[in-house]
Amino acid sequence: MAYELITIPCLSDNYAYLLRCGTTGEVAVIDVPEAGPILAALESRGWTPTQVWLTHHHYDHVDGLPDLLTAYPAQVVGAQADAHRLPPLDLAVAEGDTVTLGNLTAEVIDVSGHTIGHIAFHVPAAKCAFTADSLMALGCGRLFEGTPAQMWDSMQKMLKWPDDTTICSGHEYTASNAKFALTVDPGNAALISRASEITAARAKGEPTVPSQLSTERATNPFLRPADPGIRATLGMPTASDADVFAEIRKRKDNF
Repeated sequence: MAYELITIPCLSDNYAYLLRCGTTGEVAVIDVPEAGPILAALESRGWTPTQVWLTHHHYDHVDGLPDLLTAYPAQVVGAQADAHRLPPLDLAVAEGDTVTLGNLTAEVIDVSGHTIGHIAFHVPAAKCAFTADSLMALGCGRLFEGTPAQMWDSMQKMLKWPDDTTICSGHEYTASNAKFALTVDPGNAALISRASEITAARAKGEPTVPSQLSTERATNPFLRPADPGIRATLGMPTASDADVFAEIRKRKDNF
């Protein structure tokens, strides 16, 4: 295998990830909500992380870092724009930079909106992207700091990735996101089918994250403000995509 990708449930509804280069064996940990489950996943595989990639400064993405670094003194990578709020960084990056993990290269993208300085890591050779609380399964992160226009700009950047990109987002929010999505896109057959699958998966305690970008394109309302059906439901047939996106986000905040 050229790479291995491991999803690790943390806290009550967070996810961390391990990405391993299959050629060199180098491992990155992406976000550290808590150390225990990540350490267990590493130890069970005999893996030693060489890097930690942080997407943003919120506590539920960084709080486990000190304990992880005590066990494995890895290089910590995070956004230069968020460095004043992140744990100490060994490598501060910005949009357009790349991070090398063995034979894999991660492209850094600024996806501000949920927070200012939130970044995503897109790894084309592994067909995956670590989007945390920007693009999420059937949703996007609440706009604590950014504007709807900023988040829509971030969504458009991520829409440029190939359909077969695995979207590794930060939370198990998909069931509630599906309920909301159906209120703004009720006629979407793909969404109706996905919502049913999500209900069944969660009833069995199965994760719904990560997801495929092709699935998000077809069902995630935050990627679909141009859709005529959504526009008709919102009563915004001639509005800009940015304004439709803003209305969807406003409705989700009040859902």
